[in-house]
Amino acid sequence: MNSMDDTAVGAGPVSGRTGRTHRLRVLAGTGLVATLAAVVATTLAAALARAVGVDFEVPDGGETIPLAGFAVVTGFFSAVGTVVAVALLRRSARPAERFVWTAVSLTAISLVPPLLSGADAATVTALLGLHLVPAAVMIPTLARSLRTRTG
Repeated sequence: MNSMDDTAVGAGPVSGRTGRTHRLRVLAGTGLVATLAAVVATTLAAALARAVGVDFEVPDGGETIPLAGFAVVTGFFSAVGTVVAVALLRRSARPAERFVWTAVSLTAISLVPPLLSGADAATVTALLGLHLVPAAVMIPTLARSLRTRTG
């Protein structure tokens, strides 16, 4: 009977580490799926805005933002958000609450450049909306996953 107790005690930290690794992998997988959804939603919204006449011309160089640009930037920053969520899961006692606070703050900060861009009103309005689309996908999805994984 002592040997069973020793086995149970010895398996504790290993299963705890395995559980933690599993939670991190599930969160990373959730983040990947949410990132793909955010990329698709943002790119479709940008295509729709372009179809109704938004030119996405940035006055600084007279260049137009391509649809692929929206996809790449959304994918990059959504992946960064997932990395932040994983780091908070590993290091915070309240990862979901910290993640929401951080993500909402960063989203608010991301709204400043379109306002300062000097683009026409339609482009600025579309860009503001296109910042909120991936936030609306990523923040609730990752926060829910953090709550589920830690509760």
